[in-house]
Amino acid sequence: MHRLLGALAALAFAATSATAQSWPTRSVTLVVPLAAGGGSDVLARVFAPRLSEILGQAVVIENVGGAGGMIGAARVAKAEPDGYQIVLGTLGTHASSQSMYQKPLYNAANDFEPVSLIFDMPLVLTVRKDFPANNLQEFIAYTRANQDKMQFGSSGVAGTGHLACELLNSAIGVKVTHIPYRGGGPAMQDQVAGRIDYQCPLASVAAPMIESGQIKAIALMSKDRSPIFPALATMHEQGLTDFESSAWNGFFLPKGTPAPIVEKLRQATIAAMDTPAVAQRFKDLGATMVPPEKRSTEYFKTFVGSEIAKWTTIVKAANIPQQ
Repeated sequence: MHRLLGALAALAFAATSATAQSWPTRSVTLVVPLAAGGGSDVLARVFAPRLSEILGQAVVIENVGGAGGMIGAARVAKAEPDGYQIVLGTLGTHASSQSMYQKPLYNAANDFEPVSLIFDMPLVLTVRKDFPANNLQEFIAYTRANQDKMQFGSSGVAGTGHLACELLNSAIGVKVTHIPYRGGGPAMQDQVAGRIDYQCPLASVAAPMIESGQIKAIALMSKDRSPIFPALATMHEQGLTDFESSAWNGFFLPKGTPAPIVEKLRQATIAAMDTPAVAQRFKDLGATMVPPEKRSTEYFKTFVGSEIAKWTTIVKAANIPQQ
């Protein structure tokens, strides 16, 4: 009996290995759990054609929005673990959702196979054009003195911009009223009109208004400077050491996907990241490919765990109501 069970196990392993090595034999669906046209979606559409070339099969993007991205991510979590459903995970889908919702649709740390981090999109602290501060230290001093009468905006509750500003507020020790909008456009319009004092949007989204002088940029919130604003100093450079917040993205597969498929997708992803034309296009759009030391599955798994813990602390400290 033991020999029979051993033989069956060996056959199953061999079949799985053979399937994994031949993967993919048909098109692969890349779920972008956000609406079409957003920053992550645009970058995914730059990335997918090169990934298709490397894999030898079409990578078809499908936008599945809803519940802060959880609807699309949940679909992949529940999919057959055969490598044909990938999700482009974000800070929202795989970190803040775990504390922002009373009943998350999945366990972000346990229900997926992390493949690799791919890129960061820097955020920037912007203020209305007549705000009486031109650098981070002036902003901190003014905000501490006037926090009771100030307002900050975002594209919506629990969005990346909302959480980034809450992280900033916590770091400088202030409580400022949050004004959530239905999207980044309305929030930006009200900042241009001077109705909100500050916000923390994607640098690529804020660039046109900053360049035209309709709002002011105070500091980048990412660790490194951005090619969009090469002269704009980061918060770290301006004295708020250890502060970092960016909109990250990476690939996840369903839990139980065979390790050879995970690794084959990771290698293909890295090859696409290292394609000069892709890297240049990402740079033009204000995104940064993560460095080689952050591209392993082990690093990504640890990173997701740390992000969940980080944003759970911020959500609780800010008393953000659960959805």
